[in-house]
Amino acid sequence: MAKSLSLPSRPFNSPSSSIGTRLSQLPKISCSSISIQSQSPKDQLLALISDQERGLKTQKSPQKLASIVKSIDALASLARNSVTTDDSLSATWRLLWTTEKEQLFIIEKAHLFGTQAGDVLQVIDVKKKSLNNVITFPPDGVFFVRSSIEVASSQRVNFRFTSAVLRGKNWEIPLPPFGQG
Repeated sequence: MAKSLSLPSRPFNSPSSSIGTRLSQLPKISCSSISIQSQSPKDQLLALISDQERGLKTQKSPQKLASIVKSIDALASLARNSVTTDDSLSATWRLLWTTEKEQLFIIEKAHLFGTQAGDVLQVIDVKKKSLNNVITFPPDGVFFVRSSIEVASSQRVNFRFTSAVLRGKNWEIPLPPFGQG
């Protein structure tokens, strides 16, 4: 199962929403081996992934991967009795790190389209039962995958891809959707 870490980039709800955080308000991520011991589990995780280029570097370091997964599991254990599939999940989330091979491939190979990957976002709307994955290729490109979701439990959402498109300034290539999870 692929692991990912995302932070909210912009709220669907009002600006006072506790889950929605604007990109400009997100903390700068830095890593210090001296201070990592005294950080919160979230800060420890952010420090571990800060130099991993969204997971690209982690693919080559089993030890780093193990440390990050251990940190994710520690953070998840703190919320084991909470509900994470309610409306608070509805937001636009910015991907910070993942092990998802297809996303990492697209991020790494963006140069083949004469660009670099920009923002990698996941737009979730629980009420509308939708999940959209978006990888931007500035200035004019985007890879967009639309999915439907079903809440499976208080902490699990299942998804099924329904459509995909790779779009440039003056062109568009529809792709067959594949996958679920």
